Amino acid sequence: MVAAARVAARATIDLIAEPPPPFSVPAGAGEQLRFGGAEFLIKASTETTGGSFSILEEIDPLDTPLHIHQNEDELFFVLEGEHVFQVGDEEFPAGPGDMVFAPRRVPHAQRRLVPRTGRLLVLISPAGLEGFFRELAAAEREGTAEPEAYERISERYEITWL
Repeated sequence: MVAAARVAARATIDLIAEPPPPFSVPAGAGEQLRFGGAEFLIKASTETTGGSFSILEEIDPLDTPLHIHQNEDELFFVLEGEHVFQVGDEEFPAGPGDMVFAPRRVPHAQRRLVPRTGRLLVLISPAGLEGFFRELAAAEREGTAEPEAYERISERYEITWL
């Protein structure tokens, strides 16, 4: 099983013709997005990692209802605040320094114990889901972040809200 996983991982790495160059993102920097009153900083993206992963910093994150990603694993690292993550049938309380993993195709949700507070670093693999946040931010800027636009964008990224 472990050997098969290593072979699969190696095959994925081999698909990247040219590895991306090294990069650095200073504290507080990144591509800034706003949606639903929260701020998101894209720290690493498809473009900067060759598609391997993306990293988002969520500032005053929104509570996220139960949903499923078909294609991406997510790893949440709590920087500030107290949160509760539901992954499958389990709940994980998490505070600063704690980490929670939500594998693809497993329902998961996140809520803050103190509304509108906290900061999360979210690692997403493979990369690409940052486009979901870009599209939601653009829809809100254009005044079209209504349920229909949200549904269309979610469908495009194969996210199912439960």
